[in-house]
Amino acid sequence: MAIPDKVTFNNRTSREFGKTVKKRVNQYFKDNNLSKHANTQMVLKTVIMLSLYIVPYALLISGQFSLGTMWGFTFVMGIAAAGIGFSISHDALHGAYSSNNTVNRVLGFTFDLLGANGYIWKITHNIIHHTYTNIHGHDEDLEVAGFIRLSPHSEFKFIHRIQHILAFFAYSMAMVFWVFVKDYKNFFKTNIGPYNNKNHPWSEWAILFGTKAAYYGYIIVLPMLLLDITWVQLAIGFLTMQLTAGVILGIIFQLAHVVEETDHPLPDEENMIDEHWMIHEMVTTNNFARDNKALCWFVGGLNFQIEHHLFPKVCSIHYPAISPIVEKTAKEFGIPYNHHETFFQAIASHYRTLKKFGDPNFTYAEASA
Repeated sequence: MAIPDKVTFNNRTSREFGKTVKKRVNQYFKDNNLSKHANTQMVLKTVIMLSLYIVPYALLISGQFSLGTMWGFTFVMGIAAAGIGFSISHDALHGAYSSNNTVNRVLGFTFDLLGANGYIWKITHNIIHHTYTNIHGHDEDLEVAGFIRLSPHSEFKFIHRIQHILAFFAYSMAMVFWVFVKDYKNFFKTNIGPYNNKNHPWSEWAILFGTKAAYYGYIIVLPMLLLDITWVQLAIGFLTMQLTAGVILGIIFQLAHVVEETDHPLPDEENMIDEHWMIHEMVTTNNFARDNKALCWFVGGLNFQIEHHLFPKVCSIHYPAISPIVEKTAKEFGIPYNHHETFFQAIASHYRTLKKFGDPNFTYAEASA
């Protein structure tokens, strides 16, 4: 099956915004004598997040606690798994955590620690999603499930009428699907995003199967061998951890792009988006709860998604500081800076968007005119 023609951007237009915002952000780091990479605060968060995953696992596997307490450990591990993905893996896989590629490579394996595959993520997320944000047929983040319509340009199905109810259940299954299906499916795809007949290095195939086996071993096989529990009890604990992580990850990522304020542009007859790529990122991306320090700490700056898309090589720990710079520059150039003041406002906007995209009478062209 042939992939869609590669989408391009009209980067000959509106260059000044990109030049100006890059200059100002770079000047911020220069004036404050700061590295764009992780600082002490980020390193401390890394230690805390990994501890919140490893310590409960060690306590659980010790078999010294009641079933109820062990079940509680799986909740904590699910929350920690989401935090590790947000705060450590994401930055490392973008090459933003450290200026040292080896450090990024090692910390990137925290993704594999969680049962996902870092290599294929860098293709589907770093390259495809970051380049073709909210472009139907190209941005794979819009393809959650056949019964969820996250783009107004995708085919409408009858089941989409209730997707505002189904979506959050689908999000909760994200990690289960990821651990057992998604990575294998993407590896075996002939075409992935803009890549036709993509060949993956044999070393990455070995890492895929090796890390998956290690994950299944420590998260499923080892507890079954060492603990006095049944398969049903193991399944409950496993699913508790996965559903907890999945619903957190699923919701946070959707609030960044599938809300009422963000655009879903289509390329013209020459397969071009008629605006500069950086402006495309501005109009298709949304921030939320920027003043919520606890949320900012936990999600690794993913509520500053605009800054992340413009500066993916900057560590997320710096996004709150550069956000005012980006917002001010956007206003000067008359470019939207989409954001919700609170987390719940963003949730509500995403919910309303799901309802709109699930309405067979909804016309995106009219709504966005």
